[in-house]
Amino acid sequence: MIRDVDVVVFDVLGTLVDEPGGLGAEIRAAAPESGGELLALWQQHVETEQQRIARGHRAYANSEVIDAEAARRVADRAGLTDPAAIARLATAGQRLPAWDDSAAGLARLAERFPLVGLSNASRAALLRLNAHAGLRWHQALSAEAVRAYKPAPEVYRLAIDTAGCPPERVLMVAAHAWDLRGAQACGMRTAYVHRPGGDPPTGSDTFDWQFDGLAELSYQATGSSRTE
Repeated sequence: MIRDVDVVVFDVLGTLVDEPGGLGAEIRAAAPESGGELLALWQQHVETEQQRIARGHRAYANSEVIDAEAARRVADRAGLTDPAAIARLATAGQRLPAWDDSAAGLARLAERFPLVGLSNASRAALLRLNAHAGLRWHQALSAEAVRAYKPAPEVYRLAIDTAGCPPERVLMVAAHAWDLRGAQACGMRTAYVHRPGGDPPTGSDTFDWQFDGLAELSYQATGSSRTE
């Protein structure tokens, strides 16, 4: 059972919503003849640009700007020229589907803990994504507030400051080991949740908990059983 935790912080993209699946569906809708290489192109652009910002090689740009760039690269590769279709594709990250256990898991956890979403998505994108996916929070935080992207420490400190308690009383939940390593370095407790397409722990990772899904985590955290 999860103990000695006052606030639970969740990664959103990939952990509570199916980011690769949702993006892939939006790309296929815009370019029906496309294959998986366009999704890889999108993901590579986002990762590269976030890393450039982290290294000081590019001024901060929020997720909406970077997603629009990714959409243009995908459109160019696919030969897509319709401005309306390209504009819709640029907002694909705001229409990602929630994993099947996300809404119920959050609702169960919210009965015991304050819940905070912590995302690299911009403020406006996070607002629309939460509404689309049916994610309910006590507070949702965007890394845009500190003009950085996870795993920059200032993003996790934003969550810790919002929680208003020592970092060791704050639990970070994510499907990405790189995200949890960043939180761990800031003193937060950590829980890995398995998701398809996530970043699983390596043998050298020492996270506090590991779960097969959010349902398992929520039952463990609340001390309830699946038959209740």
